[in-house]
Amino acid sequence: MLARAALALLLIAAPAAAQDLPADQAVLKAHIQFLASDAMRGRKAGSAEYDIAAEYMAAQMAARGLKPGANGGWFQPVKLATYKPSEKAKWTLRRGGAELPFLFGKEFVNGTGAGGPSFAAEGGLVFAGYGLVYPQGRIDDYKGLDVRGKIVAVFSGVPKGLPNEVAAHFSDDDQKAVNAEARGARAVILLESAATRAQYPFEAIQPFWDYARSGWADPQGKISVPAPGAPFAGYVSQAGAEKLFAGSRVKWADVLAAEKAAGALPRGALTGTLAVSTRISVQTTDTKNVIGLLEGSDPVLKHEYIVLSAHLDHVGVGDPVNGDRIYNGAMDNAAGNSMMLEVARAFQASGKRPRRSILFISLAAEEIGLIGSDYFAHLPVVPKESIVANVNMDMPILTYPLEDVVVLGGERSTLGPVIAAAAATEGLKVVPDPAPEEMFFVRSDHYSFVKAGIPAVSIDSGPGGAGDAAQKKFLAENYHKPSDQIDLPFDWNSVAKFARLNYAVARALADADQRPRWNKGDFFGLQFKGYGAK
Repeated sequence: MLARAALALLLIAAPAAAQDLPADQAVLKAHIQFLASDAMRGRKAGSAEYDIAAEYMAAQMAARGLKPGANGGWFQPVKLATYKPSEKAKWTLRRGGAELPFLFGKEFVNGTGAGGPSFAAEGGLVFAGYGLVYPQGRIDDYKGLDVRGKIVAVFSGVPKGLPNEVAAHFSDDDQKAVNAEARGARAVILLESAATRAQYPFEAIQPFWDYARSGWADPQGKISVPAPGAPFAGYVSQAGAEKLFAGSRVKWADVLAAEKAAGALPRGALTGTLAVSTRISVQTTDTKNVIGLLEGSDPVLKHEYIVLSAHLDHVGVGDPVNGDRIYNGAMDNAAGNSMMLEVARAFQASGKRPRRSILFISLAAEEIGLIGSDYFAHLPVVPKESIVANVNMDMPILTYPLEDVVVLGGERSTLGPVIAAAAATEGLKVVPDPAPEEMFFVRSDHYSFVKAGIPAVSIDSGPGGAGDAAQKKFLAENYHKPSDQIDLPFDWNSVAKFARLNYAVARALADADQRPRWNKGDFFGLQFKGYGAK
């Protein structure tokens, strides 16, 4: 009852608080003020307050002429899963007819397996270097190796010299498991490299072996993992690796020497077999994506979909800062949802439906691992092949007069030129990512669509003019802090300009004769079999 009363009061109060602004800016502020209010308690996915925010988004979508887009309703249920190893596993190394115990906590810690309550595998061992397959860089760590039915051991991390976004992609251990699974392996174990040890020694990691991971469970209750046929089984220390390599043609000392020299790592079969296992415990919580549909007008193109997305969740209630424990998430990402709503309003006000259909999605659980977008990408509400593009809005920092924008992923597909043309109509330039080392391309919800083979971008505010200083100030003082709230010095003209830009992009993509496509030869387009990449 209290939450319902708070909702009613805020719906009344929000427009009043923005009366000093032009109408287009006032409504943007009103949405942010509601979604980032203390009553929403940080909109943590799975909380009652997140559900209120979801109801708000659904109501506002309806007011802007959208139809329910999730199989007849506004909400796509998402079952969040928190899971972790539940016991210290026993692994056994067999060599020359003898069983050699593998010591938990000194030589290995077990991982989370294939998504079920237990996992076990046994097989011969193959060391596959970093476990990479990157044709554009002439790297194939599986070349000449037969890993069918084997346990694949790989180095954690990536070698030096890879492009930032490629390095970020392959730094994800799950992608190494995907490579191993595709070649018939049964499980993957990660070995402690010298580079990893210098940053995070095994002895420092070992006490946290059973830390909780976040993901989603399918309707049957099984946790989704990228490579269930060859999952990540555990992490092996340098002491454990030395034991695994003993008696083999490939010498552990040679592997470490090659790593130090930044040379090619020796690869090959190891002597003996390894039996690995793990068990996990799981807790689940229900949350939801909010999905609105604007149906296209063209009898053929309306069966293709542009997805506009913005994550609705934030990090909830946390440690107090100056007595404030509510992490409101105004810029991150009430702002993105506010602008997405006003893109819908602009379509409504135009009186002209787009030729293609558009899905407007407020995504759950981005903050704990892009979970809502990953769920949608795996279980979309329309045929996956009918989704032709994703444009994501995530935390544009808009506390200054906007001069330019950064389009994460824009150079990889035909989305880039479309966005540049739309930006020019607002007097904005598109500039390169000023911090490629941060690897933002793989850190927001558009990346879930990329992994589904769909051309996708996230449009961000740029560094021009006062932008660089403003962004650094926000990231240092407000990002994931209680001070990310409505009293930030928003430049509401820039907020409105950013919303208009996203409308222009959505309109151009939805009305174009040709569907978006990956640039020929693009790494991510080829990696995920995207349209146009070959």
